[in-house]
Amino acid sequence: MSHPVLVVGSVALDSVETPFGRADDALGGSGTYFSASASHHTRVQLVGVVGSDYPVDQLQVLASRGVDLAGVERAEGESFRWRGRYRHDLNTAETLETRLGVFSHFRPKIPAQFRRAKYVFLGNIDPRLQLDVLDQVEKPALVGCDTMNFWIESRRPDLLALLKRVDLITLNDAEARQLTEEANLVKAARWILAHGPRTVIIKKGEHGAFMFHADRVFFAPAYPLESVFDPTGAGDSFAGGFMGYLAQTDDLSEANMRRAVVMGSVMGSFVVEGFSVKRLLEITPNDIAARMAEFHRLVTFDATVA
Repeated sequence: MSHPVLVVGSVALDSVETPFGRADDALGGSGTYFSASASHHTRVQLVGVVGSDYPVDQLQVLASRGVDLAGVERAEGESFRWRGRYRHDLNTAETLETRLGVFSHFRPKIPAQFRRAKYVFLGNIDPRLQLDVLDQVEKPALVGCDTMNFWIESRRPDLLALLKRVDLITLNDAEARQLTEEANLVKAARWILAHGPRTVIIKKGEHGAFMFHADRVFFAPAYPLESVFDPTGAGDSFAGGFMGYLAQTDDLSEANMRRAVVMGSVMGSFVVEGFSVKRLLEITPNDIAARMAEFHRLVTFDATVA
């Protein structure tokens, strides 16, 4: 039985430059990318804030895909805006400008109809706010969270408190090393597991993603793409595909979580093919199924040794 997934995160406007073009004031933010990705698998309940200048009519494309916008608050002032640039390797964004606007005063208010969500994802926001969200929801079966270098450095005690209350964390390899002060990612994952979560997913961008449990490790490669236009939101789209698939299947077995990691990689591979959430809004169930099948062919081999 499919369940909706609740996501709390940023709803922003991004201006991005890459070697292949640029987009100005495009839909962005962790909550937006997550929702666009997860909506291919299940209903989504989005909680965030936008300013009085936000083109809310553009969010209707998410609503038409089953994203419930009842938790998106509109506040007086400027919306969260980010402007960045990617060089030819497309691995690291150079932030040119960040204007938090109304997001700097964001205090998540979870609507009553969202509080029973079985699947909850805490997007990349202040860990104090992530903890506040957990005080507002009832008894989720799975709570996942994301974080970033800024919170690891500035809110470490709060982030450590959060780890004790979540089931799963997604973070990239640099963030894992920063959080744990371990250069080796296997040791870093063990450190994080010892501090609370049952599952740690470490993303390595174009090199795939690892999922760690106490006694098991799973690796999914990134899909080999010929054209990458804009890596913005790839991690959030991965999380949306992963959590959306789990909420759709309502199955937290080891085998299904492995499939969910691959689904996350599939959704992340689509989003980078265009600017903003454009590709996520174009793809069909057949496109997703075809790429899942291609992933299967990519990693399947005969283990017989001559």
